[in-house]
Amino acid sequence: MTWATRFRIREYLRESLWVLPALGAVVGILAAAVLISIDSHVNVPSNWSYSPSTASTVLSAIVGAVAALTGFVVTVTVLVVQMASGSFSPRSMRLWYRDPVLKGSLALLVGTLAYSFSLLRRIESTFVPDLGVTLAGLLLVVGLVIFVLFLNRFVHLLRPVAVSALVAKSLRESLDNDIANTRNLGNVFAGPLEGMTESVSLIVRATRSGAVQAVDLGGIAAWAGRHECLVVMRHSVGEFIETGDALFEVYGDPGQTDSAERDLRGLVALGLERTIEQDPAFALRIMVDVASKALSPAINDPTTAVQALDYLGDSLRVIGQADLSPPSWHVGAAKHGVLIPVRRWEDFLALAITEIREFGSTSIQVLRRVRAVLEKLLQEVRPEHRDAVKAQIARLDATVAAGFADSIDLDWAGIADRQGMGGPERLVANAANATSGVSMVSR
Repeated sequence: MTWATRFRIREYLRESLWVLPALGAVVGILAAAVLISIDSHVNVPSNWSYSPSTASTVLSAIVGAVAALTGFVVTVTVLVVQMASGSFSPRSMRLWYRDPVLKGSLALLVGTLAYSFSLLRRIESTFVPDLGVTLAGLLLVVGLVIFVLFLNRFVHLLRPVAVSALVAKSLRESLDNDIANTRNLGNVFAGPLEGMTESVSLIVRATRSGAVQAVDLGGIAAWAGRHECLVVMRHSVGEFIETGDALFEVYGDPGQTDSAERDLRGLVALGLERTIEQDPAFALRIMVDVASKALSPAINDPTTAVQALDYLGDSLRVIGQADLSPPSWHVGAAKHGVLIPVRRWEDFLALAITEIREFGSTSIQVLRRVRAVLEKLLQEVRPEHRDAVKAQIARLDATVAAGFADSIDLDWAGIADRQGMGGPERLVANAANATSGVSMVSR
């Protein structure tokens, strides 16, 4: 089994809504068998014993209640997915069907249903599983509590700011993993490939289409080291690959061609859409989509865009303070290893800011919040990243000047405000500018 196949299986299990509930049903059936065996050898106190008719009534009521609760959970989940995909971004749906609370709730309820039904069919006039019936009642109470917690969690997750917070958390985890992986491997280089005098000995092409979800960078580097080859990746994680596109170029002697192609293809996982695991830019994409949809004329909710900018700014700060690139390959460097395309700081910054700046070009609070993000980044990112921030501030100045050229609010639109409008630290500046009529953009 290749690494890519194992990755796809892990992703399927993480995203599946039926695997954990099915395991819950199996556990429920096994637990019922164990409790029946214990009950047949243990004498319980009289206040814990049930008559056959009472036990049957109790278990029947539990089965009906748990079935109804399971239906409620499924209904709430469908409604949440519909609202989330319509109000936020379809890319955010992964947050819902990967949610452990949802899967845990379904597993507990389905397990309780299977457990109670297994006990119900074993009740006889001469035997009642007293301990099992009591445990079924306790499981019902636990299921009710879990259902309330599930409902509370999903109602709160319907807020755009909660979606942005979850995506930003995933971005930090993805970025930390990417940095750790590239730093722990000594023969990983950043592109582009310049000065190579050898010709390509092997081009590995994709046999199917799909988005690059993840790559086994360690596996590629190890393969390159064993064969003393330089492997050049032609597409980064997150890009869509068409059938026949070049995945790798190999410089050196890869050995048997068919075996080399099979090995290298097995280290790249393709899927229907991007994932955040090795693609921090996709997390930015989701947050930008949330803000962009809020700024559409049909919704016109700039405050939601400002809230998304809160987490976009924090994510950009984390990216801007990190050393993103492994060493560059150059003539004279080792000719065995892997050369990967790397996103620059400018790419992340443009992705996070450009569309929001354009779509929010007529919203004072959006422009003020964008300026506050950029000014804070200018102070906190690595020195080599600050020129890109200054360039974005210049573009923001031009957007403000064009959008508010004939507006009395031109001076207000050019002020940084971390709340968008009404930030207390900007009240004095606003009053001074309104009195003097001097534009912050012109200054």
